[in-house]
Amino acid sequence: MTRLIILHDNLMSKNTNTQSSYFASLPKWARQLILFGALALVSLIIINLSLRFYTRHGQKIELTDLAGKHIDEAKQLVEDYGFDIIVSDSVFVVGKPGGIILNQNPKPGSFVKKNRKIYVTITKRSADKISVASLPVLYGNAFDQKKKELKYREINAEILSYSYDAGEPNHILEVWYRGQKIIDGVTRNNEVDINKGDTLFFVLSERDGGETPVPDLRCLTLEEAHFILESSKLEMGDIIKKDGGSSGETMYVISQDPRYDGVSNIERGSKISITLSSQKPVDCF
Repeated sequence: MTRLIILHDNLMSKNTNTQSSYFASLPKWARQLILFGALALVSLIIINLSLRFYTRHGQKIELTDLAGKHIDEAKQLVEDYGFDIIVSDSVFVVGKPGGIILNQNPKPGSFVKKNRKIYVTITKRSADKISVASLPVLYGNAFDQKKKELKYREINAEILSYSYDAGEPNHILEVWYRGQKIIDGVTRNNEVDINKGDTLFFVLSERDGGETPVPDLRCLTLEEAHFILESSKLEMGDIIKKDGGSSGETMYVISQDPRYDGVSNIERGSKISITLSSQKPVDCF
């Protein structure tokens, strides 16, 4: 046994001497290259072990998607990993309650270390305000176009009613907000603030409807009475002839219903009945 151990030691010594002799026989540049490579490998191993010890390098966790969750729920969800959620911004979103996470950084699916800060954007609890002064010109403009412009500002627009106007139909005559008229042809209440997501109500123009003064048709011919009624957006009602009159004979209005009094109005589109006579009243000029 002793002879075997001595023989093994002799063989190991010969191998070592052979390797040393081989290394010594290499050119100087080759020996330097081998030493440099060995040093670099040892340095990488040391750095990797240091990172693992001080920063837990390699022990990363896949970050879950927090979007759509309330911030309180999200904080509880990541609490076990030591993550710290920081609110970096907040915005108002119509139809969403406050405190809902909209986006996050790092993004979902990212692999992050423990105790990492996660920056989130959440929804505001109170709506942003838009002043009437910052709105586009509304009065006198086409409703459909202004409805689109207001939509960009996240303000809804609905038609409240129509009112007769001699101009183009479906143009804005009045604007109402929460029961208060804020814009018409004379005033514009620039001090009012509108919540994003709220609705403005509009009174629009139409050529039908509305009221007009009762015209005075007495003493006019039938043709003249027709012209006046058309101009006032009124219609001819019953025509009663007091005396027959011959064909083609000029006839005059001697009475009407409703009667003219100089102060009364009538709905546009209403009818006025007249009584005709071939004799012009003596008090007509």
